[in-house]
Amino acid sequence: MTFIKREPALNHTKLIAAFIMIALIGTPAMSFARARGGSGGGYSSGSRGGSASGNIGSRGSRTHDQSSAQPIQQSSMPKPATTAPQQAPAAQPAPTRSPSFLQRNPLLAGIAGGLAGTWIGHMLFGAVDSTAKTTEAGEQAGATEQAAGSSSSTGILLILMLVGAGALLYFMKIRRPVPDFSGITRSSTASGSLLAEPSVTAIQTTVVVSHVTPADKAAFQQLLADIQAAWSKQDLASLRRFVTPEMLTYFSTALAEQTSLDIQNYVEDVALLQAEVRESWIEDATHYATVGLRWSARDYTVSLTKQRGDAGYLVEGSDVAPSESREVWTFMRFQDGKWLLSAIQQTT
Repeated sequence: MTFIKREPALNHTKLIAAFIMIALIGTPAMSFARARGGSGGGYSSGSRGGSASGNIGSRGSRTHDQSSAQPIQQSSMPKPATTAPQQAPAAQPAPTRSPSFLQRNPLLAGIAGGLAGTWIGHMLFGAVDSTAKTTEAGEQAGATEQAAGSSSSTGILLILMLVGAGALLYFMKIRRPVPDFSGITRSSTASGSLLAEPSVTAIQTTVVVSHVTPADKAAFQQLLADIQAAWSKQDLASLRRFVTPEMLTYFSTALAEQTSLDIQNYVEDVALLQAEVRESWIEDATHYATVGLRWSARDYTVSLTKQRGDAGYLVEGSDVAPSESREVWTFMRFQDGKWLLSAIQQTT
């Protein structure tokens, strides 16, 4: 007989390993640059790029409302749940057995157990007494029989007394009135009772419509110019005085991307053409105002690795001709403080 020597079958293992290597090598790298939004005009414009462009910031309780502008995509405000959380199915209770007569009447069960124990003890001790009889003295046997008869009478009397006491207690328990708690509810209990429902104070935000004054509109116009100027200079210290901490984070991220790409965006000669107050409200002590802005400016991006006039120096936009931009900005202030930019949305 001839034996054929075979090599170990490793083709299947090698094939799996090859698939894993292809999947790891072929996985596309995640890009840090996201879609650009808007139609020009500085930080959130399409001319400068950036990862946080588009619809960003917070508008208080109205952050995720479907307003006339595009919805906010990046915000520190949590998005309200659209569906109710699913609850686990309740466990089915195990079928209960009806209690027996002795379980429903524990007192009678105790009496019955006592009687049975008394009877068994009498039988045992009676048998011991009977074996203790002697045949040598007739008088001693007669005395033992008399003592046994006396103990039997005493045991029967004790049993009758136990039965009578148990019956008396049982009937007293039946005739005792049982308090009825069926009509007592948490709503009908008096204040201070242990059954009273604990009071729960719901924390709600009071929203009141407010009015925007001409002084507020002038502040919005000045903020538009100051923010675009600080953005063009890549001056985060100045931006900190004009925007909320959340918006400053978006500005910082976008400027870091520009630094990494060796480019810089400029927004110069800003001129406000139209400002339309769309919403204005107060939440507790915080004022909000959402304003549709239209302005013109020279919005362009240049390369920091090239000189003016070189090919590729002007990356995007025009440093000569102004262009118009439209966006929706939301401003906020605490009580009577100064206004700060808290959100930017693109127009629909």
